[in-house]
Formats: sequence, C-alpha cells, structure tokens
Amino acid sequence: MLFALAAIGWWWAVDRMRGMDDGAWTGLGTLGWFLGVWVVMMAAMMFPSVAPTVALYARMTKARSVISPLLFALGYLLTWTAAGTLAFAFAFAGGRVAGGVLLWERAGRWVAAATLLLAAAYELTPLKDVCLGKCRSPLGLLLGSWRDGWFGALRMGLKNGAWCVGCCWALMASFFALGIMSVVWMAIVAGLIAIEKTLPWRRVATYGTAMLLLVLGLLVLAVPDHVPGLTIPASDSVSRMDQMSP
Repeated sequence: MLFALAAIGWWWAVDRMRGMDDGAWTGLGTLGWFLGVWVVMMAAMMFPSVAPTVALYARMTKARSVISPLLFALGYLLTWTAAGTLAFAFAFAGGRVAGGVLLWERAGRWVAAATLLLAAAYELTPLKDVCLGKCRSPLGLLLGSWRDGWFGALRMGLKNGAWCVGCCWALMASFFALGIMSVVWMAIVAGLIAIEKTLPWRRVATYGTAMLLLVLGLLVLAVPDHVPGLTIPASDSVSRMDQMSP
C-alpha cells in the first residue's frame, strides 16, 4: 500500500510541479500551501524507503490489522511534516532578516554551495552513522521502543520518523539548495536516500553520497551553469510558487 501511495505522490508531483522550479531557494508560498506540497513529496520520496520497516512492524504486531501499520506510517509522516514546518519557519525568518541578500546573484549562490558542502560533511559524522544504523536495522529499533495498540503504533512511527529525519535532514537541505520544486532533484535525493538505506555496502553508499554532494557544491560554487538539471534563478523573476499559491 505504501508503494501505491508513493506512486500517487510521484504522479501528483510530476503533474503539479511542472514549470515551478525557480532553482535554489525557490519561494515556499504560504505555510498551508507549502505543507500540502511537502506532505505529498515526503510520501512519494520516503514511503518506499520506510516500507520494509512498516512491513516488519505489521508482521510483529499481534493485532494483525491494517490500521496499526497505517498509523505507524502516519506517525512517520507526521514527523516529516514537523520537519517541513521547521524548515518553512527557518526560511521565513531567514528571508525577513537577510532580505535580498539571499538572492542568487548576491549571496544565494554561495549559501547554496555551502549547504551542499555541509551536507557532504554531515554524511561522514558519527551522528549520521548512528541514525542511518537505526534506519537500516529496524528490528532492534522496533523491539527497543515497542508499544501496543493504535496509539503505540503512532508513537513508534513518530520515533522512527525522528531517526529518519536525523539521518536525512542534510540531504533535504540540499534539496532546498538545488530547487525544492524540481522533480529532477526530488528524484535524485529520493534515490540517494533509498540507496543509503538499502544498499548492502553501507560505507560505499554514504561515502558515495558525500562525494556527490561535494562535487555538486564545488560545481555550484565555480560553474553553476554546467550543473545538469540546475535552474539558475533569474534576477528579475518573482517566484512562481508565490504567484501560484493561494
């Protein structure tokens, strides 16, 4: 079922996000509009990666009901919704404080490159390693935080989502830096997340992701016009998301 929901999310994203990519730091619109888009995007990007954990939970629960696994997935999605709300608040506050400083032709390009380099560095930190270990070995996480009942399923989903946010927040920050409304970068980030969580060679996955982010950061810094799929924001354009949001 999660794969079906993810497929619907991808279909919606491709259909609705077409032509809305304004590159780095694309405007987020209103909070309600952004969260609606964000929730669909997270379902599309993250449900395939968390599906094995939900399937394992479904086999372990005594209730043998479809409701508990769905509540687990809902809790997971709620955690990512909270992360999206925090990202919106950070972007809103940053825009108010910095104003036009974050425009691409001013500091925007440098901040985007720095975000990618920071994300590359985070891939090699002990915190990333711990969080990724929880995501890759869900059995121990489930046994260590087991709660019965529907509320327990929701709570366990929230906790699993928190570990996932800890694992993937830097990749999501890179997504903002490359273009949050870009289906191309959405697919690339989702692919990196899936590779890190499922590829048997864990170190190969994390070091490979770190290298890719490092290269992207250096390219954005030096020759952004040569980064495939990267939209360079026009200096006189108004964000399409701001125009199209309610």
